[in-house]
Parts: sequence; C-alpha cells; structure tokens
Amino acid sequence: MEHRLFRLEQKRFNRGKHIPSVVFGGKKLFKSQFTKKDSYSSHEEWKSLYIQKRNKRILISGRKDAGSGNFVFSYNLEKKELSMRSTRGNIVTFPNVVFPYGQERVDKAILNQTSCKNKKEFGKPISWSIEGYGGYFIIKCLVDVENKEYINFSTSDGVIGVDLNVDHFAIANVKKDGNLLGTEKASFSLKGKSSGQSVKIIEQEAIALVDYAVQNNKPIVIEDIDTSLSKTGDAYGNKNAIRSKSVFAYRKMSNAILNRAEKMGVEVIIVHPAFTSISGKMKYMRKLGISIHQSAAFTIGRRGLGYKEKAPKVLKDYVGKKDAHHWKKWSTLNKRIKISTNAFYELYNVNKPFKGINTKLPSLRENERKLLSKLA
Repeated sequence: MEHRLFRLEQKRFNRGKHIPSVVFGGKKLFKSQFTKKDSYSSHEEWKSLYIQKRNKRILISGRKDAGSGNFVFSYNLEKKELSMRSTRGNIVTFPNVVFPYGQERVDKAILNQTSCKNKKEFGKPISWSIEGYGGYFIIKCLVDVENKEYINFSTSDGVIGVDLNVDHFAIANVKKDGNLLGTEKASFSLKGKSSGQSVKIIEQEAIALVDYAVQNNKPIVIEDIDTSLSKTGDAYGNKNAIRSKSVFAYRKMSNAILNRAEKMGVEVIIVHPAFTSISGKMKYMRKLGISIHQSAAFTIGRRGLGYKEKAPKVLKDYVGKKDAHHWKKWSTLNKRIKISTNAFYELYNVNKPFKGINTKLPSLRENERKLLSKLA
C-alpha cells in the first residue's frame, strides 16, 4: 500500500509538469526514421509512408441542416454512388457503395433527410468515414438509430438455453412448460488461432445462434460467468487444462451474442451460473440421453423461465437440511456423491439397470450404482 501511494503521488507530481501528447500515424513509425534496423532507403520514402499512414482515414461529421445530412458527402440511392467534394472543389465519386448490413437504415436516413428538405425542416445528421488501405477503401456511414423494439422478448413460447464452452456452444430448445424440445451443438476450434481470428470465428457462431433463436421466435438465455480467477488459480496445474482455460474467451463469446442479438432484436436473458452443470448432470443426462453440456444448457434455459432445479426425492438422504436453499442442496450433493461423468452417458435400461456401469466403474459402491439407476 505504501508503494501504491508513492506511485500515485509520483504520477500526480509528473502530471503537472508533463503534457501528454499523441502522434497521428503512430509513435513507432515516427521513431523508425531515427533507427537503423528500420531504416529506409531515403527520408522521402519514410515520409511518404508516414503521410499515408497519418492520412489514411477521413471522418466528416454530419449536419442536420445539410441537404444530404452532410455538406461534404452525398449518397445517390438509385445508383448507390457516394460523392465527396474535396477542399479544392473537385468531386470524387465512389461507385457501387452497398452495405452488407444496415443498408435499409442508410436508405431510411437518406429518404428522411430528403423529405425534411422538401418540407423546409431539419432532419438528422449523417456522418461518413473513408479509410484507405492501398488497393481498396472501407466506407462507413454513421446514422442515428432509434431504439429497436425486441422481436423475441417474450418467454411465452419458451427460450433457447446456451452453455458456452471452449470449443462449442451447447444449445437447448426449451418449451414454455420447462420441457426439452431439442438440442443442438455448434462446434468450432480456437486452438492456435490469433485473437482476431478467434473473434471472427466466435462472431460467425454467434450469428448462427441468434438466427436459430429468430427462427424459433424465442429469447436466448446465457450465464454470467467470471473466468478471471479460474484462469490464474492453477498456474502449476495440468497443462492441457490451463491451455483450455486460456483460450476460453467467455467475454468474447457473450459479447458477440449480445451484439448480434441487439442487431436482430432478440433479447438475451442473463442468469446466475450456480450449479447448472451439476444439477443438469444428475437430473437430465441419463433421463434424456444428452451430453453434460446440453443438460447444462437445458437447466440454464429452465432458470431463464423461472424454474427451480430441486433435488430429486431419491436423493433426500444426501441433501442435508430440508429447509436449506436448493443451491445449497446441490452443493451438498456434489460433495457427498462422487460418480464419474462417463457413467451418466450410459442410458438407463429398465431390464438391465446396471449394464455398462459395472464394467466401466468396477469400484463404484453398490448404493451408488442403485442411486445412479434411480436418477434415470
């Protein structure tokens, strides 16, 4: 704490003497003109690259009193052409400017601005941005968007429960009465991928997930998980487990789903993650013949509908206090009952309840074998 206090006081002292600065084009490129390893054939070569880097983007904010919402740019709806007036009065035209997403919003903003102009009223400003990358340009249009009403906000038809994992999304289609309608699995791989590649892969799966929710006319339910402690809690643990945790970009996954759902008008319900995997494993894996992640997604969806996962009656001897909270009972069950997850993948057979369990788990106690058969 003393060291922290000293550092803060030092920052406050330096702040009064040092004025922060910014270098358009990047400090690294600016300093490269003085270094040998990044030396250029001539200073003119460096200057040309530096000017190109400094001036690769132009952003012109809109004006509501402008005819097209902008005094510099104008967009032709019929020809899909963007015209820009330079400082010297020249007109530069960009042909075939079509936005893969949001074209209807751009058209609506332009039409609204035209109608306001005819009525001699002020419309809304429209901003334009152009970024040059040598052989191509990226054009962006910034318009005011009204708060979009959610299309899929009601749980009257059920929900889509989603369990986020390091290599897939486990999806459960839950009916309004809490029963399972179907399960899906969206697999992907982030191993060996860069941060940018991981984001693109996750966004692609998020688009497919939200489209699935739109088709079923249901909101999405996910967990609110903080993985910051789990990633640093076992620095000297199993290498494969640590590697899996390091690439488990839960925040990237949840943000991708939230952003896509916001664009498509799908509501996302966020629930507490307590004991969803444990209760799903013990209650639904063998009964419904689904994986542990799909059973977790099922319980997540049920929690989004307001259902409580109460412990089965066959486990009443293991739950402890009868008046305890149902989360506390699942915590007690998880500590007292130790059954391998692989055993739950064996479907229950009425005629041969212990088939497959005896061979895979020979050390399983007799009472636990009977308990496992009752859980089905």
